Amino acid sequence: MGGRATYRAWQAETAAARRARRPKPAKLACHTRLRREVERRLLERWSPQQIAARLVCDYPDDQTMRVSHETIYRTLFVQARGALRKELTACLRTGRTQRRAHKRTEHSGTGRIRNMVPISARPSEAEDRAIPGHWEGDLLMGQGGQSAIATLVERTSRYVVLVPLPHGRTAAHVRAALTRQVTRLPADLRRTLTWDQGKEMAEHVRFSVDTAIEVYFCDPHSPWQRGSNENTNGLLRQYFPKKADLRTYTRADLTAVAKQLNSRPRQTLDWKKPSEVFSVLLR
Repeated sequence: MGGRATYRAWQAETAAARRARRPKPAKLACHTRLRREVERRLLERWSPQQIAARLVCDYPDDQTMRVSHETIYRTLFVQARGALRKELTACLRTGRTQRRAHKRTEHSGTGRIRNMVPISARPSEAEDRAIPGHWEGDLLMGQGGQSAIATLVERTSRYVVLVPLPHGRTAAHVRAALTRQVTRLPADLRRTLTWDQGKEMAEHVRFSVDTAIEVYFCDPHSPWQRGSNENTNGLLRQYFPKKADLRTYTRADLTAVAKQLNSRPRQTLDWKKPSEVFSVLLR
């Protein structure tokens, strides 16, 4: 308790000086259990923000299992703090050892496709994400555009599906690979697919006949119209660099990467995992 009767200026000054001493021990250096949990999730390629939020969900009654994402970043990038191993920075999406302003580049498909249905004609139910079964798709390109992986994201759950294209990315190859993949889904989860105007989707009419999925095309140079897929493709570059030959990755490799992405908690899902939300949709 304070007040004139108990306050002493010299005691307050001494206490303030003690609290101001630097460097202070890093929180992750002092709490072994918390540090191990952060390291485990970094190795699963979770972002610091995902880790911080999910710890609250997983340990709701344990205040010792709390750490801010900023503390995790500082501990990783300022090695003098010495709590997290330096090599864990490679598990971050960028793999950088220093922080930088985030910059994104946009890629969009080219070429004219016959009988395109514009995104403006897409049902309104796809826009608000309330009804599942609406997907966004694109190709993730390898070095020199010589190889590719098809990426699909379900808009309600943000669930990711990766489709190998070992024989090429022609319209026929892409249609056949996507058809094999999506026909494994229940009919209620096959409603629409939104794609950019890349010529790999030139056989969209036959794809729709074979799968009962209507295909809608984004406006030119408008990657934000399939924002969930654009974000996912950015995350996938951590696993599949631009200079890689994507034909060298097996279906098992793609399944493992998709599983890891679907096991990350997402802020837009109130820190649930896409796999958790998607499993509810399947039921």
